[in-house]
Amino acid sequence: MTINDPTVVAELRDLYPRYEAALQSNDVDTLVAMFWAGPQVMRFGVTENLYGPDELEAFRKGRPATNLARSVTRLDIVSFGRDFASITLEFERSTPKGQVRGRQSQVWVRLPEGWRIVQAHVSLLP
Repeated sequence: MTINDPTVVAELRDLYPRYEAALQSNDVDTLVAMFWAGPQVMRFGVTENLYGPDELEAFRKGRPATNLARSVTRLDIVSFGRDFASITLEFERSTPKGQVRGRQSQVWVRLPEGWRIVQAHVSLLP
């Protein structure tokens, strides 16, 4: 198995900005489409645990579309073979209470329909 195949890493490095742009503009359709539609998909957020595509979509549709801008301060991609990878990042966001720092991890799998996020986790740092 090849770890960090340059072609695979480049594919995800080119794809990830689409996710980030959709997140910051609250493009719900794109965000939902970038996650796997399988029943085992999951996302652990700052205050929520979401299981399955219906819960993920309901969360995205119900989330306030304010204060979504953030700066990615570190982004790492690690691929394992041609069809499995992780993307981890650190971010900063300005809020009325001051600067917030957080982290995000995603597991990506190449499926017949293309790269999809199958698991994700977001948390804030103190």
